[in-house]
Amino acid sequence: MSTGFALDDAAWASPWRRRAVGEKVLLAGGLVGVGISLPVWPGSVLAAAAALAILLGPAQVSPRVLARSVAAPLAFIVVGSLSVLVSLRWDGGPGVAVTEETRRSALSVLGHGTAGTLGVLVIAATTPMADLLGALRRLRVPDACIDVAGLVYRLVLVLLVTVVQMGEAQAARLGYRDRRTTLRSSAALGAGLLVRSWDRARRLEEGLAGRGYTGSLPSLDPPRRTSLPFVATSLVALGAITTAALTMGGS
Repeated sequence: MSTGFALDDAAWASPWRRRAVGEKVLLAGGLVGVGISLPVWPGSVLAAAAALAILLGPAQVSPRVLARSVAAPLAFIVVGSLSVLVSLRWDGGPGVAVTEETRRSALSVLGHGTAGTLGVLVIAATTPMADLLGALRRLRVPDACIDVAGLVYRLVLVLLVTVVQMGEAQAARLGYRDRRTTLRSSAALGAGLLVRSWDRARRLEEGLAGRGYTGSLPSLDPPRRTSLPFVATSLVALGAITTAALTMGGS
């Protein structure tokens, strides 16, 4: 199962699925804000630890799903940190150097990026896209923007299914047995996916036109009451993290 499907399934199965979107946005946004605005130690570390505890605890996200979901963003963050760690020096000839300043910058990128990623996953792993689009509609975001986002999201999921099916079919025909066949099969998969994506998009447009699309595709969005205890607990937790970070950083 791909990461996109696993994360989407986790959001639909989450025990926080029926909570108001605003509650989860408050908590996740607060963790992201704390994680990227305070110093790496201890602010980002505490924010990342809190987000990790929430994901594996009350949100009940599978450790395997969490690891797969965070792998690609962390790889990107690590590459960015390494690029900041090394600096080019031209005094006395070209050379590569690692200084105290570059080390601090690299740690800052790594810590803030990790904390921000885990904070975003709090909302991504507990809130399906349909709920997020419904919340945007309630905020009076133009229907055209919401419809485009929803249609692109559905199209991406369909294309992911297509990629998986095409890859399995190629593997069954020994399409990846060596380097040469792997390159040929990968090229064929990319070309086939491009053609199918255009075909899917065309069929989607024709289907909307055939159904008399008038500029709005509302989905079911049952009302959810905001839980004051949840909001209060989130604010207290965020305040405690901030206070602890400032206290530990100043000591």
